[in-house]
Amino acid sequence: MRKPQQFTNVLSIVLLLYGFLLSISLLSGAFKLLGKEFAESLFAHTENPFVGLFVGILATALVQSSSFTTSLVVGLVSAGTLGVQAAVPLIMGANIGTTVTNTLVSMGHLTRDEEFERAFAGATVHDFFNFMLVLFFLPLEIATGFLRKTATWATQLLHGSSSGAEFTSPVKVITKPVVKWCEHFLTGDTSIMQLSPQIAAIVLIVVSLGLLFLCLSGLVKVLRATLTSTVENVIDRFVTRSPLFGILLGFAVTFLVQSSSITTSFMIPLIAANLVQLQQVFYITMGANIGTTFTSILASLAADRPEALTIALVHFLFNVSGMVIFLAVPALRVLPPRMATRFASMAVKSKRYALVYVLGIFFGLPLVMVLVYNMIKGI
Repeated sequence: MRKPQQFTNVLSIVLLLYGFLLSISLLSGAFKLLGKEFAESLFAHTENPFVGLFVGILATALVQSSSFTTSLVVGLVSAGTLGVQAAVPLIMGANIGTTVTNTLVSMGHLTRDEEFERAFAGATVHDFFNFMLVLFFLPLEIATGFLRKTATWATQLLHGSSSGAEFTSPVKVITKPVVKWCEHFLTGDTSIMQLSPQIAAIVLIVVSLGLLFLCLSGLVKVLRATLTSTVENVIDRFVTRSPLFGILLGFAVTFLVQSSSITTSFMIPLIAANLVQLQQVFYITMGANIGTTFTSILASLAADRPEALTIALVHFLFNVSGMVIFLAVPALRVLPPRMATRFASMAVKSKRYALVYVLGIFFGLPLVMVLVYNMIKGI
């Protein structure tokens, strides 16, 4: 790559990264303008952890990005709109919802049975892994608050004790002036706009969500264009090494491209072509799950409240704990690949299984559960 192009790519990454962080700060400021009453009514249904889980799945499946959902949750927690306890199931749901992308990518091999069977297994191994994590950790979290309490303890260590120094994020230093200017521009007494706080909040929400989506999409596009060939060469050369290397590889790639969907989707054509094995894809998937948590950790640096860092650490601990359990118990390591293989063999015999699975698990079931819950609650 020529030096002018390298400079352009680096500059683009810096600007897009700043825009991403700014969008989180804008979102936090917008929800503060709306007040507590709006927040309570908007997220009343997330008081039920199972409904919160389905909301996380549906939101992530719709926007095709767990980074978007988790960053949004961080912004809401930062604004005090959403409590950490209610946010935990949303984070778990985002972990499941993000797997829809590589499952859809596997559909590109639908007309070639052998390729499709391998590709669909390579995609759904991520699904089954995340399903098993949620089945274990969600009841545990409801019963004990393990993830929330551990993350709160870690946040207190990072922020310092109540009598000690207070953490000041450098990200806040560079984003807060812009947020204040935007708020003053929309609502200030000397502003030509002079909007009510509610209308100004709606404007800021629209702007922040648009900026968040554009910046994340732009980051993925620029990073992918910069790193794709390198990533494919590394995977092709080293993927047959130890499980730990596969996990580190999945983590590193996802951290660089800020998208687990990109990492896992890279693997679909490789496994369809029988260049990598399903068990190796599974280890890379574990690493990708951990790598994607750094987006929410990064977003929490732009937040006003320490609870934002707490929910970001919940995301990290959820995936790290799952990896540790699966590595510590050899029998568990083969379970998601085995389940994915059996399901893929069913799907290749009847393609409707694959279509019903994607539409039902990621869209239909979550939507129905949320609507039914709201109807029952309204009675």
